[in-house]
Amino acid sequence: MCYFCQKNIDDIDFKNIELLSRFVSGFFKIKPRKKTNLCSFHQKKIATAIKRARQMGLLPYTAK
Repeated sequence: MCYFCQKNIDDIDFKNIELLSRFVSGFFKIKPRKKTNLCSFHQKKIATAIKRARQMGLLPYTAK
């Protein structure tokens, strides 16, 4: 079951780095749906939020 559907969360904030880092691998790649167990709606929202956080400089693009 989707984590966000269970908690009734519709909006995912790109400034919440703690939440977003759960859905990013060690090499800062976005984890696939099979590993995150999210529904397609929330997986798209997470991907968009991660990309926005990268643009704003809150999350790195690659590991150092």
